[in-house]
Amino acid sequence: MQDKTLTCRDCNNEFIFSASEQEFYAEKGFTNEPGRCAECRAARKQQGGGGFRSNSRGPREMHDATCASCGTSTQVPFKPRGDRPVYCSECFSKNNNRY
Repeated sequence: MQDKTLTCRDCNNEFIFSASEQEFYAEKGFTNEPGRCAECRAARKQQGGGGFRSNSRGPREMHDATCASCGTSTQVPFKPRGDRPVYCSECFSKNNNRY
């Protein structure tokens, strides 16, 4: 294998995709060549744009509820329907020791 010169899709600068990097990609089963230079990959990773999607939906809508165990006011990330008990995080942790 020989080094390849590629063009970064973000900054349009050329960068080297070395033979050792190509071997690493092949060992890992990666079929695509990198599209970004090392600097742009690092910047994208720092911004949370890496392979895993960070919470791109923005903040969750929270709903007011009353804990069925201790009666304290709490907020939950779902709309309580009233047909099932809702717990504050402390009571939920106490009651949910399955793991």
